[in-house]
Amino acid sequence: MITARALTRSFRTKTGTVDAVRGIDLDVAAGQIVGLLGPNGAGKTTTLRMLTTLLAPTSGEATVAGADLRTQPREVRRRIGYVAQIGATPAPGTRLGEELVVQARLQGMSRAAAEERLRTLLPRLDLDGLAARALAELSGGQRRRFDVALGLVHDPKLVFLDEPTTGLDPQSRANLWEHIRSLRDVSGATVLMSTHYLDEADALADRIVVMDHGEVVADDTPDALKAQVAGDVVTVHVDGDLHRAEQVARRALPLRGASTSADALHLTVERGDLAVAPLLRALDAEGFALRTVSVARPTLDDVFLTLTGRSLREETAPAA
Repeated sequence: MITARALTRSFRTKTGTVDAVRGIDLDVAAGQIVGLLGPNGAGKTTTLRMLTTLLAPTSGEATVAGADLRTQPREVRRRIGYVAQIGATPAPGTRLGEELVVQARLQGMSRAAAEERLRTLLPRLDLDGLAARALAELSGGQRRRFDVALGLVHDPKLVFLDEPTTGLDPQSRANLWEHIRSLRDVSGATVLMSTHYLDEADALADRIVVMDHGEVVADDTPDALKAQVAGDVVTVHVDGDLHRAEQVARRALPLRGASTSADALHLTVERGDLAVAPLLRALDAEGFALRTVSVARPTLDDVFLTLTGRSLREETAPAA
């Protein structure tokens, strides 16, 4: 669905040239949800704006939905849907259904086809019964789902979502996650979604492309990226001598590391799910009374910290 090579975008400012995107390569296969993850200023929105023809690349080339980005921009726009980070400001009195029909007509659909499309689209986005509602009267969650409907009204097979859940309350955010999944699972669409929310990328994306300072620093599945971080941490609370418990654990398992704190033993292993059973058997055989055990998997923030030396949570905290 998307093939981009050496894509760059520079901006001239009063203080000089800013390289917002620095020669990225990107491939997105049909039927995937791909998350573009990174802090504010990483180049995510600039990348989306280039791929949707809203911003001309400084250099590089791309094919989007089978059309050349540079020589066939109208065809690219016809084949894609785009939901911007901030929706457009509607004219006073604009009604939800009317605006969607207008947008569908602009995409070449007949009025009858547009109205039929609304009958199937609005229930999927929890907007059923709101066609006559003025946009100014919608709640924040309803308005954001309307923004998504604008990008989907012509039934595109490639959808770009720029920070789709920014500003939503937890319930509206969770509901929108389900709608994004349905684009892939029900409609068969391909989704490229930018976000700086770690849980969002982990929950939705088949693949994650991590950007930092305008460059792609990692590209893989969420599990594969987390597997690059050195192992899982198994934490065991036991009664007894923790140092002796550590020695028992070392005999039972190949450890990458071990430490103690208060009444807990922390063991770093390659696979926590495979380590728990032999560890518990060994501790029980030595007479240790087990109280609790937990396995902590690496997070995407651990991945970002490993790749860049800084926490994505810290970088994005002011904007959250």
